Amino acid sequence: MEEKKAKRKGINRMQLPLYIMTIPGVIYLLINNYGPMFGLFIAFKNIDYSKGIWGSDWVGFENFTYLFKTDAAFIMTRNTILYNLVFIALGMFCGVTVGILLSELRGKIRSRVYQTLILLPYLLSWVIVAYIGYAFFSSDTGMINGLLGRLGISPVSWYATPAAWPFILTFVNIWKGIGYSAIVYLATIIGIDRTLYESAMVDGATKWQQIKSITLPLLKPTIIMLVIMNVGRMFYSDFGLFYQLPMNAGALYNTTQTIDTYVYRGLMQLNDISMASAAGFYQSIVGFILVLTANGIVRRVSAENALF
Repeated sequence: MEEKKAKRKGINRMQLPLYIMTIPGVIYLLINNYGPMFGLFIAFKNIDYSKGIWGSDWVGFENFTYLFKTDAAFIMTRNTILYNLVFIALGMFCGVTVGILLSELRGKIRSRVYQTLILLPYLLSWVIVAYIGYAFFSSDTGMINGLLGRLGISPVSWYATPAAWPFILTFVNIWKGIGYSAIVYLATIIGIDRTLYESAMVDGATKWQQIKSITLPLLKPTIIMLVIMNVGRMFYSDFGLFYQLPMNAGALYNTTQTIDTYVYRGLMQLNDISMASAAGFYQSIVGFILVLTANGIVRRVSAENALF
């Protein structure tokens, strides 16, 4: 018994440096993720700055009731869900495709060129979407209207054409995120035992058969993990994409308004902190439910690939 205690104490001492290393991350997590939860009560108050936050009147679920009586709730919920479903599906497909292509190029080109090909799509994800919007879609100096003019086609007022923006936002989102997702999938593919491919080649398997029977099945855990994580953040849309790229154009609200942009406008333009807090609370609850739902579905289909 004493030997077990001594051994356990020795293990704890060995792990102490690791626990100390986690302290900055834990402090950041508490401040950034859990500290703001204290302000959830604002969603249940009618904030009056003359009375202060603590002295303002409690209104219960009145802010939520008002939120769902307006068209804004349906529009921002519809846009947030539909855009993110498309982003998740296309992002996964494009990321897997680029990851597989990069893995196939690995043994056929020089290492420096290969490293450049890996870094290129990753660097693309750092392009600032605000500059993309101004450079490409400006009515006067935009590159697209300049190209249309050279082709003899009349320029388009992009910021007054809502029907075009679902395609624009989807394209820019895929362009911005494909580098990161491709690297994640590539890292998984590189870790696959190469003898599996060698055996398949000996058996006469084509490249597509190798991808279908080896690469994709072994990529499944990574794909499922990333999909669940993305589903959990489905109600947290890319603020820069939906606010900066459309340049906050009022004519595009029906196609670009999401929960994040609604909360921002509620705070900065309407100065309605109570309504913005109610929308943010609604966003968090639905995101939590989506994570549990997605993980539950995965657990039923393939329990070993579930996150919890």
